[in-house]
Amino acid sequence: MIPKYRKQFNEEFTSEKYNQIKAILEEKSGIQPTFRLSESPIFLTKEFKEKLVSASESIIDQIKNFPEGTLEKSIPENCKVPNDTKQPHFFTIDFGICRSENGKIEPQLIELQAFPSLYAFQNVYEETFCEVYPFLNQLKNNISDEDYQKHLYELIVGKENPENVVLLEIYPEKQKTAIDFALTEKLLGIKTVCLTKVKKQGNQLFYEHNGNLIRIKRIYNRVIFDELDKIPDLKTEFNFREDVDVEWVTHPNWFFKISKYLLPLLKHEFVPKSYFLHEFPENENLENFVLKPLFSFAGSGVNLNPTKEITDAISDKVNYILQRKVNYEPIFEDINGDFSRAEIRLLYIWKENEERPILLQNLSRMTKAAMVNVDFNKKDAIWIGSSHAFFGE
Repeated sequence: MIPKYRKQFNEEFTSEKYNQIKAILEEKSGIQPTFRLSESPIFLTKEFKEKLVSASESIIDQIKNFPEGTLEKSIPENCKVPNDTKQPHFFTIDFGICRSENGKIEPQLIELQAFPSLYAFQNVYEETFCEVYPFLNQLKNNISDEDYQKHLYELIVGKENPENVVLLEIYPEKQKTAIDFALTEKLLGIKTVCLTKVKKQGNQLFYEHNGNLIRIKRIYNRVIFDELDKIPDLKTEFNFREDVDVEWVTHPNWFFKISKYLLPLLKHEFVPKSYFLHEFPENENLENFVLKPLFSFAGSGVNLNPTKEITDAISDKVNYILQRKVNYEPIFEDINGDFSRAEIRLLYIWKENEERPILLQNLSRMTKAAMVNVDFNKKDAIWIGSSHAFFGE
């Protein structure tokens, strides 16, 4: 979308530089990225960024103004965790980069979450792009590395000693996002702890380090709570539903409260019309909609071409939505003259007692397939996978 930067990047690109980026990330984190990295960033105009931010601010306003109790209705009864907070610590919002009916390239809301994304990784990823392609420094995020670290430290560690704060995940070494865990540890001085290793004494939680039990006072939660029941033979001392003496960052209830559950309730020119499946009106055409389960992760369970037979067979219709289809526009040219589509995720943090969240960083995902999830791409394609957006004039 900014021809001069796209032209310069494509002229400077080599497979050696791509491999250099991966090597630098491994050196900085200590582990290899296990998800596919795109060879290229995307370039977007400041005008487009203004549209993204304006839509996001409108959505934040709408969420803040919902009648009391609206968000709580989204939490399944068996997933309610005690000691909820008045707001989430994280707010991420995904937009597809689309061509609208008026012919303009515009964002379209895909989904939103109050769940942490790759906050540590993405900033290092941006820095690494700039190291290998120095001209990108002129487009870099205007938050300094020091301020970025300070924001995350204040949010996640707060006033606690870092040794009493843990990044909690289930089998973290097996997760695709393990590189983000490693970089978070380096950035904040906290430990990554598997849920199966957490010890419980009374209403207090502990983890073991060098033979000593260390009290857990604050949990940077990366566990997707509703997926725990799907793990066979999972043995833990601590159940999320228990009332324990810890602070959550962010509280697990927010995974449900800020989710696809909100899409039918939001209104904006960049928010495609959505309906709960059980409320889908007869005058709408099913062919124009995508079927999505409310609480899936990484695109699982999404059906791009739902039929009446498929929707009729769903028993728990309240846990699905139909979202009007949007067309991701292939505008990101690779070195072979082929074009990729992309979506962008804005990464906000929401500090305790602050009225509004702060836009901290972004991540992008590129694809040449119908869905952005990289598993749907051909294995020999380029300009696909996890990326980063730089904004220029």
